[in-house]
Amino acid sequence: MAHNHDGEQPLALIDEKPVSAQTAEWLSRVDAIAPVIEKWREEGERQRFSPLPVFEALQEAGIHRMLVSRDLGGSQLPLETGLHVLQALARIDPAVAWQMGVQAAIGRLSDYLPEPAARELFLEQDQLVVGSVNPTGTAEAVDGGYRLSGRWGFASGSAHAAWLVCAARITVDGAPRTTGHGPEIRMLFVPKSAVRMLDNWHTLGLRGTGSEDYEVDGVFVAEQYTVDQQAMFAPPPARPSRGYGISYYDFGLFGSSSTVLGAARGALREFQRLAAAKKPMAGTTTLAASHTVQERFARAEAQVRAARLLLADAAWHAERFGEVGGDALSATVRLTAATVADLCCTAIAGLFTVAGTSSLYASSMLERYFRDAHSAAKHITLSPTNVEMTGQYLLGGGLGMRR
Repeated sequence: MAHNHDGEQPLALIDEKPVSAQTAEWLSRVDAIAPVIEKWREEGERQRFSPLPVFEALQEAGIHRMLVSRDLGGSQLPLETGLHVLQALARIDPAVAWQMGVQAAIGRLSDYLPEPAARELFLEQDQLVVGSVNPTGTAEAVDGGYRLSGRWGFASGSAHAAWLVCAARITVDGAPRTTGHGPEIRMLFVPKSAVRMLDNWHTLGLRGTGSEDYEVDGVFVAEQYTVDQQAMFAPPPARPSRGYGISYYDFGLFGSSSTVLGAARGALREFQRLAAAKKPMAGTTTLAASHTVQERFARAEAQVRAARLLLADAAWHAERFGEVGGDALSATVRLTAATVADLCCTAIAGLFTVAGTSSLYASSMLERYFRDAHSAAKHITLSPTNVEMTGQYLLGGGLGMRR
């Protein structure tokens, strides 16, 4: 009989590719804090952000800085290890994994910020640095920096953040400032004390992420706390403190993909347990004995396994070709992210359906995985638009973000 090395279930497809000693050690950190995450999972859903004990456990384990440069207070893990950690977290609580994935993405801006500011934000304080890179605000150029105003959405993890990033279009005397690439857009970092949070995070899934909107009104941001968006499409300039030679937009997709993949892997094991015990109403055998269920479950296993292999392949290429991959790497990563989301949501939806009424209840982890995965898939990094734009690129067109 085959044994799953996660220790969860005795019956599984053979899967003997070993993880590195470093990955195994970090997965043991997740195992160590799993009871805390599980204990507070329902409270996070209820209050719509992760309770403090959960954040403190993540903080103590170093997970919130695992993909930040060692010189800036992080662990600078291999991307592959970080993805394993996020998937493991998502199997326990996708909302927690999502917040850590967002922190990993925003943490990449540490390699683009001027080094003194990067040290202040990531080394000299131990809270989260989150926010939005969607330019829904404006920043008027003034002496020494910018006067920032606007409203932004989806500040996942903001309950435990010290700084928030705000993407804004730069103006001069109220008119947009342009560059050779179009309107100038910058990422401006502000202390959370300068931000007004808006209690509007009432959603179907990922409820525990605290992804509220936030407003800034006329706050001064010095030049050294900003990053030019155009620079983020390329790997950050080499310097001793740099963590990763991978562009922001290539790196950021891995966190969201890992959350959905981890939820799908959790759904497989949850369904396996349910199917072995449940007899449908008026039925004489368990779900596990149903030919329909057997076929659906095997397809779900294949879909999730395909997604896992695709994501690992994209991460391998990103780590080795981050400096030189250009559009070819970006297209690979974007197509992978969208495909992983599609495969995993399809697999979870199939399991959710054949589980019958058992999956309807909030006490069911299948219900949680279904809601959270489908909510995560709404993010632009996982959007079907990425498939469309990759197709355009492969057929000779440019690799745009959207039409």
